Amino acid sequence: MNKDTRLSDVLHVLLHLEHAKEPVTSEVLAQNMGTNPAVFRRTMAGLRDGGYVMSGKGHGGGWSLARPLDQISLLDIYIALGRPGLFAIGSRSQHPDCKIEKKVNQALTDTLDQAEALFIQRFGEVKLDQLRP
Repeated sequence: MNKDTRLSDVLHVLLHLEHAKEPVTSEVLAQNMGTNPAVFRRTMAGLRDGGYVMSGKGHGGGWSLARPLDQISLLDIYIALGRPGLFAIGSRSQHPDCKIEKKVNQALTDTLDQAEALFIQRFGEVKLDQLRP
């Protein structure tokens, strides 16, 4: 199964942007992420809309941070990326009247909901400046 690395990729970009003296182009950042500029811009759109980054067009344009890293949490970025799926585990739904299927699905749902709540809580506690080497 392919893993969604957008969160890791974007965090990497944001930490590098902190050191940029001028805006960095989509082409340069996309190359570092191993993707193309159009995909990179789509990925970053939610971060721009959330006020975490700025982008400029034309000569001298590119991406830069819109606020300091200590004002951005992992949760902020996770939400700005559209809340990528955390788990590949799903519930079976072939026999909705089956009592066993209902119990299994309820146990899975309860456990995954608790795990997601813990994930969300922890991500809200970590600011990006804590990720500096």
